[in-house]
Amino acid sequence: MTSSIYDDYYRYLETEVITPFYETRLEKLNSLKLTDILTRKNPYLLKAKNLEFPGDLVKSIIDAFLSSQEETMFGNLLEGFAVYVSEKLYGGFKSTLRSVDLEFERDGIYYIVGIKSGIYWGNSDQINRMRDNFKAAKITLRQQGISGEIQAVNGCIYGKVRSPLKVNSDDPEKNYYKYAGQDFWCFISGDDCLYREIIAPIDREARLKDETFKKSYVSKVNEMTQDFMQRFITNNQIDWLKLIDFVSKRHESS
Repeated sequence: MTSSIYDDYYRYLETEVITPFYETRLEKLNSLKLTDILTRKNPYLLKAKNLEFPGDLVKSIIDAFLSSQEETMFGNLLEGFAVYVSEKLYGGFKSTLRSVDLEFERDGIYYIVGIKSGIYWGNSDQINRMRDNFKAAKITLRQQGISGEIQAVNGCIYGKVRSPLKVNSDDPEKNYYKYAGQDFWCFISGDDCLYREIIAPIDREARLKDETFKKSYVSKVNEMTQDFMQRFITNNQIDWLKLIDFVSKRHESS
């Protein structure tokens, strides 16, 4: 793979993946309010974790909130990168078909690709729904004039899959391939090393942006800790009954 194509990839990852990722993280962090986030947390779990210091409790719920958003958000951004790579190399494009994120043609085969973050993304019902949608997508594409072989792929940004072909014994139209990690990025790009090259611009850009985020993070933890202490500290201890009432006590009838 030429250095110029890597330069394009690095530029995309810096501007279209890392920059919006940190911008969105910072936006979500700055918008957090203690009362909003506490109403979504299980107070019994917090107590079971023996969180007795207000700062530890607040940090725990902020971290959990941010973490719950990040996997999906970052996966969507890297999905965009996969579409970008395919577009540059094969004229691929973002699909509007159900369960399909990317369409492209290569070597006489028309590929429909549903992209997920990791390999353990769905239960059996969700996987069956994806199979059904892959079959429906093939029917739609043939009606639109695609006459050659159409191959469905479930691509996973990270992980490993030992047996890529997933066979449906009742209906071959629901067969699909599952590629993950190195195999997925090689499938998208033809480059066996791309899965490793991705990390370089992520590392470089994250170092630049993380310092700003950390300052805002510390400020938000301190702000919410002060708010928590004003609301839920009695005799210098966390008042768990007051916290449970705040989360779960029914509204008084007027």
